[in-house]
Amino acid sequence: MSNDPLLQPYQLRHLTLRNRILITAHEPAYAEDGMPKERYRAYHVERARAGVALTMTAGSASISRDSPPVFNNILAWKDEVVGWMRQLVDECHDHGAAVMIQLSHLGRRTRWDKADWLPVVAPSHEREAAHRAFPKRAEDWDLDRIKGDFADAAERMKAAGVDGIELEAYGHLLEQFWSPLTNDLDAPYGGSLENRMRFTMEVLGAIRSRCGPDFIVGLRYTGDQGLPGGMDQAEGLVLSKALRDSGLVDFLNIVRGHIDTDPGLTDLIPIQGMRNAPHLDFAGEIRAATGFPTFHAAKIPDIATARHAIASGKLDMVGMTRAHLADPHLVAKLIAGREEDIRPCVGANYCLDRIYQGGMALCLHNPATGRELTEPQVILPAVTKKRVTIVGAGPGGLEAARVAAERGHEVTVFEAADQPGGQVRLTALDPRRREMAAITDWRYQQCLKRGVTFHFNSFAEAEDVLATDPDEVVIATGGLPHTEVLSAGNDLVVSTWDILSGAVKPGREVLIFDDAGDHAGLMAADLISASGAKVEIVTPDRAFAPEVMAMNLVPYMRALQGRDTTFTVTWRLMSVTRAGNRLRAVLGSDYGPVTRLREVDQVVVNHGTRPLDELYFALKPLSSNFGIVDYEALATGQPQAVIANPEGRFRLLRIGDAVAARNTHAAIYDALRLMKDV
Repeated sequence: MSNDPLLQPYQLRHLTLRNRILITAHEPAYAEDGMPKERYRAYHVERARAGVALTMTAGSASISRDSPPVFNNILAWKDEVVGWMRQLVDECHDHGAAVMIQLSHLGRRTRWDKADWLPVVAPSHEREAAHRAFPKRAEDWDLDRIKGDFADAAERMKAAGVDGIELEAYGHLLEQFWSPLTNDLDAPYGGSLENRMRFTMEVLGAIRSRCGPDFIVGLRYTGDQGLPGGMDQAEGLVLSKALRDSGLVDFLNIVRGHIDTDPGLTDLIPIQGMRNAPHLDFAGEIRAATGFPTFHAAKIPDIATARHAIASGKLDMVGMTRAHLADPHLVAKLIAGREEDIRPCVGANYCLDRIYQGGMALCLHNPATGRELTEPQVILPAVTKKRVTIVGAGPGGLEAARVAAERGHEVTVFEAADQPGGQVRLTALDPRRREMAAITDWRYQQCLKRGVTFHFNSFAEAEDVLATDPDEVVIATGGLPHTEVLSAGNDLVVSTWDILSGAVKPGREVLIFDDAGDHAGLMAADLISASGAKVEIVTPDRAFAPEVMAMNLVPYMRALQGRDTTFTVTWRLMSVTRAGNRLRAVLGSDYGPVTRLREVDQVVVNHGTRPLDELYFALKPLSSNFGIVDYEALATGQPQAVIANPEGRFRLLRIGDAVAARNTHAAIYDALRLMKDV
């Protein structure tokens, strides 16, 4: 047996967990009709097959009708959930993994205009900023009803064969009772901490009465809200000991902070550029004080940090949840001694940010996550070996090269720059986003291990590609910034790339016209404002940077609000002219015939990219498919089989920004689904 602390079994009452790594409860939003059907099941089974000890489903499953899911949650209040959960549990058990599910009532953390349009309920009328609903103050019959709903849902999960359940408290109804900020009820449910805990204890008691003393029940909660007037660390410790002493719970899953605002959520679940494992020591303090089984997860992205968490005795089980979105085979690679092959989580938080905007969880640089039914997590070797030529070594080109090489093909890559990375290299120049470099670094190393030939400083022409005698050609040349968006003065502006690369120095008074709404605009604003310049960000949208999404926006705002920065929405840059040694910018509006003037010494435009596609069009007439992509096959995970030109010497495909300005995930997804069957 390995001496690695992470690979030691752990005994949780009668349940033996095969190692110390778990996937904590999270809602990937893959449910269909509120049920964990095939897609949901495939996601968890993939990770069970690869060796994780415990996979925790849902984040959280809704136990009541008046807890309408705002993240496409599982509906644990429906009887039909039992059959679907049973299938998921049985298949994960077949691969040796334990399965639990997290249950919750969202309380005020939802909206009244979802699902059945029932009033939101909480122990006060205080609105949660994140979801904006003013709740009804809970009545006695609400509490009786909800306690019964918890017990019913737990009983359904026991019938489904789960190894245990976890109740979600932080930010949800149970914690809303605990915190003085959200509970203004009179006794017996308001006032003292004992009173504020009463509802939780009654819920736990109802579950025990229904499911018996041997059914494993845990609680995920914050031991310190970190809010003035909220539940502090001292009360959190009292609460932790009370839970231990109650005899009603079997493990504590510790977090720290609050999730009622975007900044609070981001501090509790940190993203790239923020410190790794910021709450690990705090969780360890709870474990030391209670002597009780303790779980924890919060930006523990790598094996070394996870190993320290267990070896130091801070935790009994360590959560590596986003790390498993990036690489579901993390444990299998650890067991096999292949740590260097683990696809690293870069903290981009594409997964969570998508959920909070109503999408499903996707990993920025693992496009097979959540698509296990159509896209492979493990690339299988091809029957027929081919010569594959790829132009461009950005994230899409490198993914195409990696997949083709894993298929066993002979792969050649041309890259105009002196090293791989593409636009990711530009992004990683920002110290806060340097983790992004791992997206391309990992792929490059995987390619080198498989014998891919790279030609750097090579601006490939058609004859260079033809000289490789390819069977398959992939154009991954990306794009260049598009700034010609004005009626006059296009020659007077610079692009965000000019600023980020250092090709153009920041001005002292700068207008940034952001008509793409992505990271580039805010990165440029961050860099320019950090130089001491006065910055105004102008966008025609009704909110700035909509593509950046909530949690990724937080670090930008913390930096920009501390500087001389102004945000102006619903205005469009129309033209720029010279005004002496300065620039005069005319702003217009999509809402009516009005204008505003600005005088600055620099104008920066962020308007996406336009494809570098000359090589593609030069090769198109020579290809067997004339560049045609079968979209039906692409969308359903089937091989491409178009032959439009039987005389063609090779099949031609293009991916990523060489097609149209999109994002990193789109480029990598293009590459995977086009190359997995080549």
